[in-house]
Amino acid sequence: MIFKKMAMLVVAPLCLFNANSSLAGPEDYIRLPVVEYGEREIDFKSGVQRNRDGSSQAATSIGYGFTPSAQWFTEVYAKYARQPEEGQRFDAYEWENRFQLTQTGRYPVDLGFLLEIERPKDRTEGYEVTYGPMLQSEWGKFQGNANLFIQKHVRATEAFDTELRYQLQLKYRHAEKLEWGVQAFGNTGQWNHWSARSAQEFKIGPALFGKIKLGGKEAIKWNAALLTGTTQATPSNTFRLQAEYEF
Repeated sequence: MIFKKMAMLVVAPLCLFNANSSLAGPEDYIRLPVVEYGEREIDFKSGVQRNRDGSSQAATSIGYGFTPSAQWFTEVYAKYARQPEEGQRFDAYEWENRFQLTQTGRYPVDLGFLLEIERPKDRTEGYEVTYGPMLQSEWGKFQGNANLFIQKHVRATEAFDTELRYQLQLKYRHAEKLEWGVQAFGNTGQWNHWSARSAQEFKIGPALFGKIKLGGKEAIKWNAALLTGTTQATPSNTFRLQAEYEF
């Protein structure tokens, strides 16, 4: 109850009351609050999911990101999607901004803020805006992340719910070349009127992480997860992959 009331307090000024909801894309990934100044990257994300009715769909995105300042990472990317019985098509442009609000390691929890704006190809959807806090903490070799996001549509001719989404990650930092852990993604439905548990989206599963140094500032970072849906509102299985070329 406290968690729900805090979420409502944070998002109340920007809330819209709408009527439709949407599942997270199969390529969705864990956002991190820490910004590495001077980093530039080409980012590739992909995912495929098996739906409850036996059909499958996939999504891919590719983008370019950099750090205009020590506390701000920004990325622009193009998104593609393949719906059941259809080929892959361009889906949307997206502009992601991550802001680091605390100095890394100074406090028990590192805090960041996400602001993401998507322009779908289908103009009836208007603009999709996602925003909210990102938290990260460490306990020895373990690193945990928890993100709480509000997602809403503005200037849309269709009606959409303003939804509360969350992301969770626990990673054991065994070695930079290969680490392992668990990832989870969820959606409660309307931010101020949560759906019944069986109607909420929640998927969870094991994840692997790695970094391959190429010399100088160049490196390839990747992470992948195999997620299982725990409710009837969630796809049965999702495989997601993210690879970044840093330079």
